[in-house]
Amino acid sequence: MSDLVTDGKNGKTLTCERCGSKVLLPGLGTYVVKQIFLPHMKMKSENQKPEDGETLTDFWLIQGMYTFENVGFTNTVSGDVKYMICADCEVGPIGWSSLQDKNNFYIAVDRVKHV
Repeated sequence: MSDLVTDGKNGKTLTCERCGSKVLLPGLGTYVVKQIFLPHMKMKSENQKPEDGETLTDFWLIQGMYTFENVGFTNTVSGDVKYMICADCEVGPIGWSSLQDKNNFYIAVDRVKHV
């Protein structure tokens, strides 16, 4: 982890694991530890259950949706949650945001490449 964090910020560009599209430039995300459940990054199936996913703890906190280079949002789920996806290839979710806290966005460290 220490090779990814520089002065509490992302030291490298965050890119999509699948297509390589830029998600966030260096120095714009703050490293935070927060438990957030995200569905698995796989194609939805009829057998998929709401609990199919994992709780992650390492995130980049980004303040302001216009800070991103390239990110998309899903429709609202669970009342006030929007998942974040790659805007180019739509893989995800790579992160999470809440409608109750509209200025904070969380990208999972393990769901993006650091280049």
